[in-house]
Amino acid sequence: MTFRYLTIAAAVFLGACATSNPAKTATDMPEWRLVIHGGAGVITRDGMTPEKEAAYTAALETALEAGAEVLRSGGSALDAVEAAVIPMEDDPLFNAGYGAVMTASQEHELDASIMDGRDRNAGAVAGVKRVRNPIRAARAVMEQSEHVMFAGDGADAFAESQGLDMVDNSYFYTERRQNALERVLKDRKRTAEDRHGTVGAVAIDMNGNLAAATTTGGMTAKAAGRIGDSPLIGAATYAENGVCAVSATGHGEYFIRVGVAKTICDRVKLAGDDLKQAADTALAEVADLGGDGGVIVIGADGDFAFIFNSEGMYRGLIDASGARTAIYGDE
Repeated sequence: MTFRYLTIAAAVFLGACATSNPAKTATDMPEWRLVIHGGAGVITRDGMTPEKEAAYTAALETALEAGAEVLRSGGSALDAVEAAVIPMEDDPLFNAGYGAVMTASQEHELDASIMDGRDRNAGAVAGVKRVRNPIRAARAVMEQSEHVMFAGDGADAFAESQGLDMVDNSYFYTERRQNALERVLKDRKRTAEDRHGTVGAVAIDMNGNLAAATTTGGMTAKAAGRIGDSPLIGAATYAENGVCAVSATGHGEYFIRVGVAKTICDRVKLAGDDLKQAADTALAEVADLGGDGGVIVIGADGDFAFIFNSEGMYRGLIDASGARTAIYGDE
C-alpha cells in the first residue's frame, strides 16, 4: 500500500500541532484542551454531500462542547473524555453505540476503553450487546471493580448491576448498517469504511492530568466474538501523566500487533520523540504490516497531533481559544 502521512501538524488545520518545543513556558501552555476523532478511512470530498458534511461537522462540534463544558469548569480530563464520546455513541453517523455496524450474525457487539493518566488506572468492555453507552461501562469497570476488562455477557451483566442504561440489541440497528452488512456478505470483501469508524477523545485538564477514551462497534460483518483494538489498553487507548494520551482508529488487528497507543507513549517517554515522530513511527509499523488508520495524541504540555495514513479522519479540537473541526486529509 502507499503510506500517506497526512499529519495535521504539517497542514493548515489547527495551526501548529505535534511540535517539539522544550522552551515552552507555563504561559504558552493551554489552560485545558480536548481532542477528538470520529474515525479514519476513505473520506473524500467526492464522496461527501454538503448535507452529510454539515451533519458530521455539527456532530463533532456537539462532542467537543460536551467535553469542553467539563474542562472549563475545572473538571477532570477523565470526565471530559467520557463526556465527549457519549454524544458520538448516541449519534448514528458514527460507528459506536447507536448506529454501530453489524456482525456477520446480524447483531451488534460493542467495545470501549478508558484510561486515567494520573495513576494509569483503566477499564474496558468487549462484545457488549445491551449497554447503551459502552464507555460508561468501561469506566464502571475501572472504578467499581478490581479488574480492567469484562467481555460478553459478563460485561453486560456487570453494567446492569451498576445501574447503567440497558437496551435491547435492536436499539443499535440502522438501515444504513444493515445495507452495509448485506453488501459485504454478498461481495465477500470490505471497504475501508467497513473496517473503520471508531471514535475517541484525549484531554488535558487544568491540573495537567491526561486521559483517553475509545469506543466502537468494530468492523462490518465481523465474526461473532471478534474483538479489535478499541478495548485493549495499549493498543487503541493509553494515557500517562507527564507523557501523553492516545486514542486510535483503524484496522484493529494491525493496531493490536503493533501496540500502537503504548508504542507512541513509550517513544515519547523513553526515546525522547516528539508526538509527531512517535506517532509516525507507530503508524509506519502498522502500514508495513498492511494496515491503515490514525491516532490523536496530546502531550503533557498540551501539544497535540492528528496523524493518519488514510484519506481522511473526522476530527476536532477545543480549548480556551475556541473550537475547530476537519474531515479531509487536505485541510
